[in-house]
Amino acid sequence: MKFSIERAALLKAVSQAQSVVERRNTIPILANVLMEANGADVSFKATDLDIEVIDKTPAQVERAGGTTVNAVLFHEIVRKLPDGALVQVVEDQAAGRLAVTAGRSHFQLATLAKEDFPVMASSDYEANFSCKAPDLRRLFDKTRFAISTEETRYYLNGVYLHVAEGEEGRVLRGVATDGHRLARVDADLPMGAEDMPGVIVPRKTVGELRKLLDDDDALIAVSVSETKIRFATPEITLTSKVIDGTFPDYARVIPTGNTRKLEVDAAEFARAVDRVATVSSERSRAVKLSLDEDRLTLSVNAPDSGNAEEELAVAYGDEKLEIGFNAKYLQEIAAQVDRENAVFLFNNAGDPTLMREGDDTSAIYVVMPMRV
Repeated sequence: MKFSIERAALLKAVSQAQSVVERRNTIPILANVLMEANGADVSFKATDLDIEVIDKTPAQVERAGGTTVNAVLFHEIVRKLPDGALVQVVEDQAAGRLAVTAGRSHFQLATLAKEDFPVMASSDYEANFSCKAPDLRRLFDKTRFAISTEETRYYLNGVYLHVAEGEEGRVLRGVATDGHRLARVDADLPMGAEDMPGVIVPRKTVGELRKLLDDDDALIAVSVSETKIRFATPEITLTSKVIDGTFPDYARVIPTGNTRKLEVDAAEFARAVDRVATVSSERSRAVKLSLDEDRLTLSVNAPDSGNAEEELAVAYGDEKLEIGFNAKYLQEIAAQVDRENAVFLFNNAGDPTLMREGDDTSAIYVVMPMRV
């Protein structure tokens, strides 16, 4: 195998691949990236046995072939090469080495046979559809903060992607919850997704997928089966196993009878929460919201370090209410608001609170209160 490639193109391809590789591996080949040069392209493949990413990029291929090399090491070398450098990669099969040359820099890297590289079993996908990158980005960006990190409740360690009944017909819906807060976001149902099985997309996959979604003009080909999900652009294909578990009936925890309505500038609210939470103890980070007519008082009382209070002008016309929340949860939920105003709907101090963006119900958030 022998090819030449511009450093920036090589770095982009290797970056995507190496980020999938687990740093601690008991199987040496899993620390490697598989490079295959063919025609006018070089593909870079990496896997941790749950996720597989393939990044294809144009190159000047002089001799077709393939080998595997340590992904993190190769990425570090390419990253440190000068901008604009032309990188030549040559495999010496007999010596089991890969020569990387750029200008006056020369590296010889150990390789492992490509035949030992694991292949993710192919899957028959039950649904195939295309989705605009901004739509998918919104689905995952606005839900990922609520993914649980509790390994015992593994079925909450991802975003539940499924077809659901929205207010105006069927929608593609993403839901995540950790038991303390919940995010539910809807997008228009793409053609071909009607029979898609509901799947739980793992946290790591959501993070890797995010890198495919930066281009607003990109159209992402999505394929879904009971066990796998695949996202593809012309250059990158990301295939992942889905979490084998049943996502709970999230509709039961979304309150429908909350009538006390607070409307507040989302950015101003998030900043105020951040300021008063400065004095709170790290363990609980509890913030008390005291609501009166068109006035919201945020307060923290931390016996060890002091107390803080801040008043905001808001739109609120219901009876007085005092309710406490984890400051981090409030900030994360307020950060999801793209519009100017956040609308909070309360029932009483012990019941879940609902939040949405203005009158938009395509994205709603639920947060459990805490005693203060």
